[in-house]
Amino acid sequence: MPLLDSVKHRLEFSGSFETPFELSIEEIKAMPAVTMPVTMECAGNGRAGVSPRSHSMPWMYEAVGTSEWTGTKLAPLIERACPNNDVVEISFTGADYGYDMGEPHFFGRSLRLAQIRELDVLLVYAMNGAPLLPQHGAPLRIIVPGWYGMASVKWLANIKALTKPYDGFQQIKTYQFKTHKDDVGIPIQTIRVKSLMVPPGVPDWSTRKRFVSAGAVDLVGRAWSGGGTPINKVEVEIAGDWRPAKLSANRDRYAWQKWTFS
Repeated sequence: MPLLDSVKHRLEFSGSFETPFELSIEEIKAMPAVTMPVTMECAGNGRAGVSPRSHSMPWMYEAVGTSEWTGTKLAPLIERACPNNDVVEISFTGADYGYDMGEPHFFGRSLRLAQIRELDVLLVYAMNGAPLLPQHGAPLRIIVPGWYGMASVKWLANIKALTKPYDGFQQIKTYQFKTHKDDVGIPIQTIRVKSLMVPPGVPDWSTRKRFVSAGAVDLVGRAWSGGGTPINKVEVEIAGDWRPAKLSANRDRYAWQKWTFS
């Protein structure tokens, strides 16, 4: 987790741009601001159930949350830098450096120019009304709404226009859906549909069975999907019978949706 000086930090636009430039945090904050509620989910959410079990962060289902992110839209800044005609992708590199599978690298990801135009990508400096904390990517990160969290590069230091597909470690050697260990896989991108429920009642200390009062029990949960696709229906299974839950109004395209069932 790099600790960056927000006063001295500069975001660099480099590579195959006609007009490359740098920006300070204050210059970015002076641009038109957008606040967007976005549900972010780790691509490994639920992987504790995968066999063989991963040794790294074996999440159950807690690796997901929704926050209000404040920043400025990325697309106008890409246009300002004027990508050359031979540009195929834009890479995003963070200041965090480490090893994965023995290979040293800065964390980086990329998006195609068409994806940047289609997605509501934000250059973010605040979360839930407060400046970003170091663990959330301070002082600057991107948010790619509707995609799994690995695309939303933290501690952002460089945005580069590339004339060939990005070959960074975290782009081509990780984050792939695979059916077997030798499968090349397909890239993980859009969040898949999922729901969670707040466990009702109170758990027993040793067995973890949950106890509730007799009578009606109110269940509460959240459902979400990727790419801005709305949730139209949630069903709850009770004794083999699937029954419709009540959905709350959803005003935010990229945020999860509350559901209730009694």
